[in-house]
Amino acid sequence: MAPAAVRRGHGEDSIYFDESKNRWVGATSLGFSADGQRRIRQKVRGRTKAEVRDKLKALHQELDAGLKTSATYTVKSCVQDWLANELTSRQTDTIENYTHMADHVIAKLGAVRLKNLTAIQVRSALAELAPSLSTRSLRLIHQILERSIRHAQASDLVGRNVASLVAAPAGRGGRPSKSLTLGQAAAVLDAAQATPLDAYVTLSLLSGLRTEELRSLRWAEVDLDAGTLAVYRSVRASGDTKTPKSRRVLKLPAKAATSLATHKAQQSGARLKAGELWRDHGLVFTTSVGTPLDAHNVRRSFRAITRAAGVGEDWTPRELRHTFVSLLSANDVSLEEIARLVGHSGTAVTERVYRHEIRPALTHGAEVMDGLFDAS
Repeated sequence: MAPAAVRRGHGEDSIYFDESKNRWVGATSLGFSADGQRRIRQKVRGRTKAEVRDKLKALHQELDAGLKTSATYTVKSCVQDWLANELTSRQTDTIENYTHMADHVIAKLGAVRLKNLTAIQVRSALAELAPSLSTRSLRLIHQILERSIRHAQASDLVGRNVASLVAAPAGRGGRPSKSLTLGQAAAVLDAAQATPLDAYVTLSLLSGLRTEELRSLRWAEVDLDAGTLAVYRSVRASGDTKTPKSRRVLKLPAKAATSLATHKAQQSGARLKAGELWRDHGLVFTTSVGTPLDAHNVRRSFRAITRAAGVGEDWTPRELRHTFVSLLSANDVSLEEIARLVGHSGTAVTERVYRHEIRPALTHGAEVMDGLFDAS
């Protein structure tokens, strides 16, 4: 039997024993409904009266801070709210990637009530994921959780962001970036000649453009008479380049200029063939009806090219850019010159990724590529 109840003073919280649930209950008044007919109460429960008093104290602290925490609002709801409200301006691929990574958060912590989430739980969840995910993926998962809780904070749904108290651990080692040898690069160029990606592969390999820059490249930015190409945009959501220094004008190697001229003529034929189905976006690289290329389709087509070239299928289009840097570094191009050519904001990234191949000297990218590959 519960002890006899003591009459509470005016304005105090009520604490009583609920025999049906065998729990102590604490209730605090939040005022009345809009019509003034119903008192609004918020309740907490515990095994002991002392536990209930502590919960009521914490509840008052939240109320004083203007928080509207909910006992049923979970980490899953928090993450889903962030995905639904904060990614509307992102690209479809980015949204899909964030949603996929968010599934890891939901699987590990989704059922936890947000107000009860602790830094220890976050650290433990990340540690459990570390053996199976890369460091980059773990950092992204941590960012998703941290930003989701920050979004909840802005809505006064939680008091503090426990994810910000935890650092993402190192994950398993990922596949290191690699580059083609000169012989392999020549084989890939030969294998690409009979495919729609011929000019795409040639320009990427001989000029070092990012895949996101290639897919957004427009004919208005290519001057075949002068043999130059301007990089002003990318397929990022903002449409801008990755860094301010990525905006650059490049001299085209002769082989790349020839390949682009051939590609332009072929695209004119494709436009006539498509007729009314053609959708003109002014893009250099398009589908058969003029629409932008999809990154997944480019990767799939590129694997077919590397397979035909006899170098295997374990290659991605971005490694053509790595090959560009590696070939320049092997032919005595300075670190600073390479960084300018590929649009890096400084030499740190270039050095960190390619340092084992870089030897200081001074020449120009187009001149080196013309010497390595015949323009015919």
